[in-house]
Amino acid sequence: MTAPTSLLESHSAPQRHHVCASSDCGCGLTRRDMLRLSALAGAGVAAPLLSAGDARAQTFKGDDQPVKIGYLPITDATPLLVAHGRGLFEKEGLKTEPPRLFRSWAQVVEAFVAGQVNVIHLLTPATLWVRYGAKFPAKTVAWNHINGSAFTVLPEIGGLADLGGRTVAVPFWYSVHNILLQRLLRDAGLSAVTRARGAPVGPKEVNLVVLAPAEMVSALAAKSIAGFIVAEPFNAAAEIAGVGKVLRFSGDVWRDHACCVTFLAERDLAEKPEWAQRVTTALVRAQLWTRDNRLQTAQLLSNAGERRYTPHPPQTLAKVLAATDYADYEARGIVRHKGWQQRRIDFQPYPYPSYTQELVRAIQQTKVEGAADFLEKLDPAFVARDLVDDRFVRKAIEAVGGPQVFGVPADYTRRETLAG
Repeated sequence: MTAPTSLLESHSAPQRHHVCASSDCGCGLTRRDMLRLSALAGAGVAAPLLSAGDARAQTFKGDDQPVKIGYLPITDATPLLVAHGRGLFEKEGLKTEPPRLFRSWAQVVEAFVAGQVNVIHLLTPATLWVRYGAKFPAKTVAWNHINGSAFTVLPEIGGLADLGGRTVAVPFWYSVHNILLQRLLRDAGLSAVTRARGAPVGPKEVNLVVLAPAEMVSALAAKSIAGFIVAEPFNAAAEIAGVGKVLRFSGDVWRDHACCVTFLAERDLAEKPEWAQRVTTALVRAQLWTRDNRLQTAQLLSNAGERRYTPHPPQTLAKVLAATDYADYEARGIVRHKGWQQRRIDFQPYPYPSYTQELVRAIQQTKVEGAADFLEKLDPAFVARDLVDDRFVRKAIEAVGGPQVFGVPADYTRRETLAG
């Protein structure tokens, strides 16, 4: 079958942002994005942006501030979009604006810092960069989901060893995808490198490039890359198009890991705690509804839905959200840890401190591009306390029946499980 030229084409949702024409302006963070975002930390650029954001924020008092969502069209954004689509924010007494679809993480962060959006989902390692690298005061208030990503390769790739000398794409240097891919490569005796186009790659090396998720399926079909690791539904899309196969699921490497989290400005947490609580409660209710209504969620988020939140067909989203074929992956040995009782994607909002600590340790052992000196100075225990504010999500979870409804232990603790 022929792969689609772009899975983000023909999307006409309100307030749509530009479709990037190249991987250098895609859903990954490139050197150009790093330079642009780094400028936000400089006095000459950051001050006007932050002042503008402060001015907009002062227009609203308390709960009058509308919910302004910024998102990428991936399943990681499900709670935000379900909460909007089902009117859950309004049920909490909040006003909303139409969610704004962005094409890159750089755009999402820029809009967030400028105050153009105030509720975003963001890759968990990227929150480290925003708070400690760019020094913008924001915090994680909840997880958006667990698992939800996979490593997809060309059909002829038999295993990790076959990737030596080849190129593999990641969506973002500061991503769980990059962390888990490099872990898998190390375990297979391969080294991750970042080489210029056309430069030689050794037989025990794998060249990593940042590529927009929307371009990954077509790049795999053209065999310009040997594989990619990314959020859904792009892995499912490659399978349906017949151009790739799942080699591993991310949740089969790091059990029930978070990928994206809900990120709010620290100013809103301090000055509008009731607003932050209502936002978080709506998102927790959205996750609970999604767990029990997976096919309806696929329809709601799809290009066949009334709001057309994403450009993906309902069949592709259903393959991810309903995961009716997961037993087949277990039978074929693609899923190695059957006792983990995984789903392709699931929803659980509590941000375990143990995860944040392990995340810091993991990113410190991972190759990333750009200025990353700040990572060496991060203390895992400090970050778990400082980056995450779990007051709101705990209250929201209790309001919907307690931690047991999400399979969370009563003491809100767990031990992290990572395996090859």
